[in-house]
Amino acid sequence: MKTEHEVIDNFLDKDYFEELKKIVMGKEIPWYRSEVIAAVVGDPAPTHHFFCHLLFYQAYVNSEYYDKFGDVFWSKLKIKALLRMKLNLYSKTDTIEVHNRHRDFTYDLKGCLFSFNTCDGFTTLEDGTKIESVENRALLFNPSTYHSSSSTTNDDIRLNMNINYF
Repeated sequence: MKTEHEVIDNFLDKDYFEELKKIVMGKEIPWYRSEVIAAVVGDPAPTHHFFCHLLFYQAYVNSEYYDKFGDVFWSKLKIKALLRMKLNLYSKTDTIEVHNRHRDFTYDLKGCLFSFNTCDGFTTLEDGTKIESVENRALLFNPSTYHSSSSTTNDDIRLNMNINYF
């Protein structure tokens, strides 16, 4: 079964992208460590961790940085209702760590995974398709289908934004 998805390179205007990249790659945004990247019932204790910054969740703005991201993504993605918008930061590892397959939600919705840097990390879709992390690239897909993230080995971090919406 082929997973329906679309990859859009140079998703944002170059100047706006550089402005956002400067913010997320800088030292302003507080990052919060999570010991679980993708919890799966019955799995042994997690071995991976990542850092996140929640911008928006279920009708609530959770970050003072939300306004930097919100408007442009709302219009480019034609968002009718935003469910979640968060930044994900994965640390460099010695070997690529592919994280547990997971679904963001159990019901159909739209998703955008936006990459801030180019690295050897990737997202694997339900059908096995690997989408490489390339800066200013948007992956559009249904995040209720199984997918997994990975770490990076050739950059200090892998940084992306996950948007779930209708």
